[in-house]
Formats: sequence, structure tokens, C-alpha cells
Amino acid sequence: MSDGFGRSNEELATLPISLRDGYYRDQVVVVSGAGSGIGKAIAFWFARLGAKLVICGRNIDRLADTAASLRQLGAEVLTRQMTIRDPDQVDALFAVAWEHFGSVDILVNNAGGQFPQAAIDFSPKGWNAVIDTNLNGSWYMMQAAARRWRDAGRGGSIVTIVAVVSRGMPGLAHTCAARAGVIHLSKTLAIEWAPLNIRVNCVAPGLIASEGMNVYSEDVRRDAPNSNLMKRFGQVEDVANAVCYIAGPAGSFVTGEVLVVDGGNQVWGDQWTIPRPDYFRSVSS
Repeated sequence: MSDGFGRSNEELATLPISLRDGYYRDQVVVVSGAGSGIGKAIAFWFARLGAKLVICGRNIDRLADTAASLRQLGAEVLTRQMTIRDPDQVDALFAVAWEHFGSVDILVNNAGGQFPQAAIDFSPKGWNAVIDTNLNGSWYMMQAAARRWRDAGRGGSIVTIVAVVSRGMPGLAHTCAARAGVIHLSKTLAIEWAPLNIRVNCVAPGLIASEGMNVYSEDVRRDAPNSNLMKRFGQVEDVANAVCYIAGPAGSFVTGEVLVVDGGNQVWGDQWTIPRPDYFRSVSS
């Protein structure tokens, strides 16, 4: 497998950024799954815009590496090794964050995972692992944040990283089911939590050149760019810019929405993450 995907810490610390310096100064942002890939880029973007960070994930070494680089940018960072699958660990995360910083302003639900496989071959364990992380874990994080905001008598903003599910995701039926659930959960919560001044939105990345691409075969990685109008991979900063827009003041009149960052995949192509069956291949006469 190629390891050429993703941005280095040095690139993430220096690439041009869209919003102005200090845009998130004194804001406290929780980012799950921030040890690598899109989550790490999102953490860097908020840090470069002045935010204080609470980052969590299962791999403490990756979190420590991310935190060290964020601190070099001048950010105050709190790290927490945990799994979002456990609601008790989620509650403990927010308790520590509020104790340390006094509040939380934004939750970015990025943690998740999946593996490419034909749906007919899923084991119960594999199916449940993806559903438990991508759907249940996202819910635990959203509810824990909202309860803290409600009890403090203040609002907040939630952004959850999902996927482009409107046309199905062959090879990723488990995550398609979970992400679709999160999208419609978020739309419902946007309504229920509007009286609490809590905005709830999603960002749906398409084909992004993050470390996560390394779980797919070389054939899939070679052909994947043909599935979108831009004929290329997106970059992690494309997603980070979208999150930083919709999470804060620039997106203050946006709730219950899904911001798609996919190079036009949803209006153009099919994105297979397993070999395409001959049934779907064109046959010349």
C-alpha cells in the first residue's frame, strides 16, 4: 500500500488558510479522531485561527504528535485517549474539557471508520463495529455536548463529518447506513435544539487524499478520481475550510444542513471501493 496520501504536520502548519487570523480566538473546540487524516487537519485549522483545542482518539501516540505540533503554533491543547463508542468515556471527555477550559463552544464529530467489503460478506462483528462508531458514537458526542450547553444556559455548534450517501456507496454499505442515520439525526436535532441555540450541521467529504485512502486497493485509488467532475482527489484542507466556515460566525444562519465537498461526485460519478462487478461494465458490440 502506498503511504503517499495525507499532509505532513509541516504542510498543515503553513498551507494558506481561508479565514482571517484570530477568527476563533478564545473559542474552545472539541475535535474527535484528531490524531490523523481529516480530523488532524481540522484541528490544525482551528488552532491556526486561534482556538483552544480538545482532541481525542484511540491512538495516544498520534494524539501526542498532533498536540505537540499544535502547541508549536501557540495553541492550548488538551488531549484525551478514548473511544466514542463508550458513552461514559464521552461524558468524561466533556467533564474534563469544561473543568479545564470552563466551557466548550464547538464540537466537531470526526471520529469514525470503515473498511471496504461487499455487503453480502459482512460479519455481524464488522457491521456492528462500523455502526457503533459512526452512528452511536457520533450520537453520544452530540448528546453530551448539548446537555452541557443546555445546563449552562448557552448555545453551541456541532459539525459532524459524514459521507456522500445520496446515491449509495457500493463497498461501504455499513458506513452508508450509519452516515445516512447521522445526517437525518442531525436534521432532527437542528429542529429540537433550536430553542437551545444549538446549531447542528454536517460536512460530507468525497474523495479526499488523507491517510484513510490507504485501506483501499491500488486499483481503487487509481480509478477513484474519475468519479468526480474535478478528476482528482480533494485535500484535507478542503474539508477543514468547510468545517471552519459552517461551525462559526460565518455559518451562523446555517443549521440542519449538509455541506458537500466532493468535487461534483454526487452529480456525476459512481465511487466504487471494491472491484466493480462485470454486470456494471460497458460491453462493446
